[in-house]
Amino acid sequence: MLVGGKGTRLRPLTMSAPKPMLPVAGVPVTAHMLARARDAGIDRVVLATSYKAEVFEEYFGDGSALGLELAYVTETEPLGTGGAIRNVAGFLRCGPDDPVVIFNGDILSGLDIQALIARHTDSGAAVTLHLTEVEDPRAFGVVPTDEHGRVTEFLEKTLEPPTNLINAGCYVFRRSVIDDIPAGRPVSVERETFPGLLAAGVPIVAYPDSTYWLDLGTPAAFVRGSRDLVQGRIASSALPGPVGEALVLDGATVAADAKLCGGATIGAGAAVGGGATVDGAVLFDGAAVGCGAVVRDSVVGRDAVICDGVVLDDVVVGDGARIEAGNELRAGVRVFPGSILPSGCVRFSSDQS
Repeated sequence: MLVGGKGTRLRPLTMSAPKPMLPVAGVPVTAHMLARARDAGIDRVVLATSYKAEVFEEYFGDGSALGLELAYVTETEPLGTGGAIRNVAGFLRCGPDDPVVIFNGDILSGLDIQALIARHTDSGAAVTLHLTEVEDPRAFGVVPTDEHGRVTEFLEKTLEPPTNLINAGCYVFRRSVIDDIPAGRPVSVERETFPGLLAAGVPIVAYPDSTYWLDLGTPAAFVRGSRDLVQGRIASSALPGPVGEALVLDGATVAADAKLCGGATIGAGAAVGGGATVDGAVLFDGAAVGCGAVVRDSVVGRDAVICDGVVLDDVVVGDGARIEAGNELRAGVRVFPGSILPSGCVRFSSDQS
């Protein structure tokens, strides 16, 4: 499981935690992924870490609480996707022809992992790729296939892509392929490993899939993923509560006349004041939303304070920040950790009716 990314597109949230450890629907993204792996019959996972590597083991330990055995490998210098995969080779216990499932650490997916493994085993492929359909593939690398489902090439972003199938960030490798990746230097599987295998005539097959798939790399996607988990659009056995219009974690306090809707998450120890609305937003642990405030499609960091009457719409507020009364923030504004925005500093509408 590749969980070494810094998550720069999610700053300022990732200034205090790596992206795979940010809480989505109440638990880290990685917890949802580990639960999916366990539910598919996988019993041992190696976490390939890098940025703030220590927080993974502090949180998950040896994995026994999850019914898994976990091992950790830390990448001291950026090695790319292929280099990170090669870096964990010494921690794998399988034989050269056995399958190894590889997950990117920032994807929410409804993929049937057992079916992916079966496709790999039945086809005799060296590598099997999970592919997903997107409406506009021009922003992605696309993966054309032949009539038998074998991959024919890997194309980087192009204005006229020949297919809408893209690399979905989950693979099955024959163990020997991992061992053959050059060690100790950066390697991209998309630009080097996979094209090299194709050039050598080594079979790579596709597993196209149209189930739920979401890259959590942006604030809007992060909010959407959390909302979809809470509302049950994608299932996760790691969800710490029933599906519904809102998820309220232990120790949170919500005023009787507050409105929670749209798949909102209220973190442990968070507080929502009287008459406030939290719609589809994510409040991290210890966050506070004042009376009459409106927080919509936003992320409010740990211990941040949103004062009475504040409006947040599509906003990210970093850990420990304070937005005082009379502010109205919209349209992708990002407030960095510890910042204090005094009363009435920013508005997107008049301050008088």
